[in-house]
Amino acid sequence: MSSAVVDAPPESFFSPDSVTWRLHADPSFTAGGFRALILQALNPLAMAAVAQIGGFEDDFWGRLGRTTEYVVTVTYGTTAQALRAGARIRGIHRKLRPTDPVTGETFRVDRPDLLLWVHCCQVDSLLSTARRAGLSLTEAEADQYVAEQVRVAELAGIEAAAAPHTVRELADYFTAVRPELRLTADAQAALRGLASPPMATWVRLLTPARPAWQGLAALGIGLLPSWARRMYRLPGLGLTDLAATGAVRTLRTGLLVVPDKWREGPAIRAAKERLSA
Repeated sequence: MSSAVVDAPPESFFSPDSVTWRLHADPSFTAGGFRALILQALNPLAMAAVAQIGGFEDDFWGRLGRTTEYVVTVTYGTTAQALRAGARIRGIHRKLRPTDPVTGETFRVDRPDLLLWVHCCQVDSLLSTARRAGLSLTEAEADQYVAEQVRVAELAGIEAAAAPHTVRELADYFTAVRPELRLTADAQAALRGLASPPMATWVRLLTPARPAWQGLAALGIGLLPSWARRMYRLPGLGLTDLAATGAVRTLRTGLLVVPDKWREGPAIRAAKERLSA
């Protein structure tokens, strides 16, 4: 790994005045996360790896929780916490050897191209969703966010030079990688699982959790770029680009009314308390 991670600031990877801090604390974060997961599934090898090591079927909520916890820890935790989280993830990835369903050959989960795909899907999804939801970012701030995320790419094991540093470089990456993408049976299964995850009977019957979750999943699909929706053979799903933008803006506006103490997670509150102290 390059020295940029080793030379990280002594307190944390990101300060409160960073674009990363502001964007990841935005109410649009969850919708952006849905978009990232759905987009990531279009890479055949990445999806084959997820399916073969358990997929979302075996431990849906645990896998989703660990992914969210990792992003939150790197964003708001101390540098030591972020480095430990990164080392743990890299250690897990090093041991995994799934099989290419086409060639039958094993491959490394920590292949640079696969790591870069997951990274770019996350960065693009969180940034594009936040901007469409109404978070005010200048072009320079959007570029700054992509550049700040290079540190996260390094933490995952990606060389800094290989990661996009600007919005234009991020767009160029997706243009270059699109011929490698396709809709596989694993991707279709992942989409079904994401849209209808396991829930306790009482939650399903006595709360609005199921329709609310399915609404977020539909929004995540609507927020995809048009080429990705076409690959899923769901070009509209009732949401045009304009409708998806309106829906995520409405969602964000509604959540902004909720007081910070109820909307913000424990990691953000702990970071604020640490900085205040």
